[in-house]
Amino acid sequence: MAENYYRDNPDLKFHLIHRDLSEAVSLREHGFSQAQEFPEAPESFEDALDSYDKVLDMVGEICGDLIAPRAESVDLEGPKLENGVVTYASGTQENLKNMAQAQLMGVMLPRRFNGLNMPVTLYTMMTEMVSRADASLQNLFGLQDIAETISKFANEDQKARYLPRFASGEVDGAMALTEPEAGSDLQAVQLKARLDPATGQWYLNGMKRFITNGCAKVHLVLARSEEGSKDGRGLSMFVCERGPRLIVRRIENKLGIHGSPTCELQFNDVPAELVGQRRRGLTRYVMSLMNGARVAISGQALGLAEAAYREALAYARAREQFGKTIDKFPAVYEMLVNSKVQIAAARTMLYETTKYVDLRDLYEEWVEKGEGVTDEVRQKSKFYNKVAAELTPLVKAMTTEIANKVAYDGIQVHGGTGFMRDFKAERFYRDARITNIYEGTTQLQYVAAIGGVLLRVMDPILNDLSHLKYEGKLRRLASSVDMACAKLHLAADYVTRRDDTEYHDLMAGRLCDAETIVYVSYLMLRDALQDRTRESLVERYVMDWIPRAEQACDIVLRGDMSMIDQHQAILAM
Repeated sequence: MAENYYRDNPDLKFHLIHRDLSEAVSLREHGFSQAQEFPEAPESFEDALDSYDKVLDMVGEICGDLIAPRAESVDLEGPKLENGVVTYASGTQENLKNMAQAQLMGVMLPRRFNGLNMPVTLYTMMTEMVSRADASLQNLFGLQDIAETISKFANEDQKARYLPRFASGEVDGAMALTEPEAGSDLQAVQLKARLDPATGQWYLNGMKRFITNGCAKVHLVLARSEEGSKDGRGLSMFVCERGPRLIVRRIENKLGIHGSPTCELQFNDVPAELVGQRRRGLTRYVMSLMNGARVAISGQALGLAEAAYREALAYARAREQFGKTIDKFPAVYEMLVNSKVQIAAARTMLYETTKYVDLRDLYEEWVEKGEGVTDEVRQKSKFYNKVAAELTPLVKAMTTEIANKVAYDGIQVHGGTGFMRDFKAERFYRDARITNIYEGTTQLQYVAAIGGVLLRVMDPILNDLSHLKYEGKLRRLASSVDMACAKLHLAADYVTRRDDTEYHDLMAGRLCDAETIVYVSYLMLRDALQDRTRESLVERYVMDWIPRAEQACDIVLRGDMSMIDQHQAILAM
């Protein structure tokens, strides 16, 4: 019998139970009043948790029984482009059919559009399992953020026309943002949106490149709607459907993620509809899309890391050298332990982040509706917005870098066999490499997060975590984290006081990494209070990583401007 990717990973259920989703779930379910209108809606938080557990169990079974066994053939076959039509690999077609039959294509959509109305946290757990089974399928299943964006920002007519079709699997989506001359710098987007004043119809003209699932039936497109504009204020968001004027010019030949077509698109007067308000495409709607994408890619990276670790562990336990299996050699088992601890740390960070994303989204929706909004609601909305804005780039940076390291070490454990196509390890390595590049490189995640780090947005949360009732070993570990946290505050304040943009940018990565390590250490300490079997995980993480956080802060506090000159001198050699 194949594995169930939920049941065989008790860490997932631990986070489902212990992440305290009660506030977010109650808000999403409107105080559980939806049960009066929808028979499948939960009547209480306990009822919701039971429902979530059953759905995750079903997804775990689909991943283990169906998706994972097809992953190798999907990687080898890949999608094909013939006469302008893209065809998925046969295994991918079956996977999508299975997911649609299980009613998993509208996980976060409201029930009135036939969605499951589940939190981001639950959807991310699904994406982790799907990615463990086949990371390339996640690039299709994980595009549900497109439907979510339509749900948030489109008008009621657009929602009614598009969202039920997404939920049923009738249509899939793509976000067409990147262009040949506009990669990370989306303000440079040039694809033009032209309005016909006589009919009120918009038309799109131009090129898009590196578009994940660019063959989709529905596209969200960032386009320049304001003639003569040159920055982000001239960009709007549009929705359009696939048709003869939207041409897939080619599919990119990629290192990994072979099951997902990455396309170059040509728009030739493609009819489109404005989503939301003009001029807010980049500043409001794409930023929302990108926040969702960061979380989705974090789930993808974590699933890949889990797959690579398990494959390496199984190989090490089976491979004999010098009369014993290689998992008994310290050089090997230390790599495996490091992978296990980093995956546990990343999972803790990810699902704590998604909890705050859920709260951010729900309080933001409450404020925008304006019904029963109090000062407390407004304050919570602002706070969760700031927290999510910092944590989503930090978790994307952390999980994707870990995925690359775990996949790298997975090949090392395999030795020469890991370099061969006969083993899964090389596929995990190829697939992991893109995760810390697309949807914003790790370096851009630091740019996105550093403002919150310097403003010390996380201070109230860090303070609460530091004052939990730790005893014995956990108290000693917490004291080490407390000292690192104090040094982090000194370093952040030092950079804030220093009026030097170049120094600020140079130290951003160190400060972001230090904040991540301190925060994750506190989270793992809290987790060990809830389950004492996790003490060894937090002890190893604190021992290995807190010294790195302190070292990063020490470098920042030295304030050595010669480092910048040294970098320039080395590059000039």
